[in-house]
Amino acid sequence: MSRALVRTWIREQNQQVKQSGKGVRILPLLLPKQSPWLNPIEPKWVHGKRAVVEPAGLLSVHELASRVCAYFGCSYEPHLSLPDSEKVP
Repeated sequence: MSRALVRTWIREQNQQVKQSGKGVRILPLLLPKQSPWLNPIEPKWVHGKRAVVEPAGLLSVHELASRVCAYFGCSYEPHLSLPDSEKVP
């Protein structure tokens, strides 16, 4: 989805909420790319990435997904389609 489509959708959503008085307005805020301390998910991602990657080589998509789910204690959702041929660094 392009940025223009997202901006258009947010603008329409906010106009609808303003006119109806129901719902929640969306205020998009961009985080700086080089400021991970401003993004609360970043510390979790860094530790998770270090725990699941294989420094000696690439993992298959399914192996990576199973390691991520095991590390974060979540179940694998079947709606995430993962092609067998792809490798994730």
